[in-house]
Amino acid sequence: MEQDRTERHERQHRCRGEERIARAVPGTGSARLMSRTRPSPPPLSYVPFGERPLRRLPQLLVGLALYGFSLSVLVRASLGVNPWSVLYQGLEHHTPLSFGMISAVLGVLVLLLWIPLKQRPTFGTIANIVVLASASDLGLRLLPQHLGLPARAGLLVGGVVLNGLSVAVYVGARFGPGPRDGLMTGASAVTRRSIRLVRTLIEVAVLVVGRLLGGSVGVGTVLYALAVGPVTQFFLPWFAYRSAAEYGGEVVLPEERRPAGMIKA
Repeated sequence: MEQDRTERHERQHRCRGEERIARAVPGTGSARLMSRTRPSPPPLSYVPFGERPLRRLPQLLVGLALYGFSLSVLVRASLGVNPWSVLYQGLEHHTPLSFGMISAVLGVLVLLLWIPLKQRPTFGTIANIVVLASASDLGLRLLPQHLGLPARAGLLVGGVVLNGLSVAVYVGARFGPGPRDGLMTGASAVTRRSIRLVRTLIEVAVLVVGRLLGGSVGVGTVLYALAVGPVTQFFLPWFAYRSAAEYGGEVVLPEERRPAGMIKA
């Protein structure tokens, strides 16, 4: 009993000491507390191509390939796809182009909309168009059609998880936005509206047009809209590239630990 009372007293004494230090050095205690309870999001701004390309380029290409393949997985699930894929499917009914080729052509057309928005394409933007189109067409050739409902449900869930993971991988390489993401950020900057609002308006418009053209809308479309954001957010800390300067500028407490498998700069 006496030992328990002594330990409680020591803990209270340490807490009071930390509070006094925090008051004496403004911002120090609050910053340390926030770093323990609310980690800062990983940096996602553009990093020049010349900075550690051998480290970042494979990550970009693998992420884009997985993203394109995840789109084909969702298509083969036949339970509804994301808004842009609804548009690709709708146009596929009215043109001789493949799913992947339509995504590439639309990617180029969207780049034209960057001009009035004063957006500039990067290596990541061009890679997004080429790799995504190739990987999605390859996936559609490899994956079987007309599967049973249990298999399609598994493809749907797996496709959504793989899509969120792949977004975290290629965005985390920080080679710049793809055509559709650049349209969203550019329109947000010009109109001074939130990215959330701009993205919602763009994707609703794309979804409506795609549906009118015959694209597939279903439970998968709703699941994608609700789940892909949280899945991407979960995986981002593992794959977001951090430069040496960014590591040097942040405070890492001894008791903090990185998640297992996080890629270090």
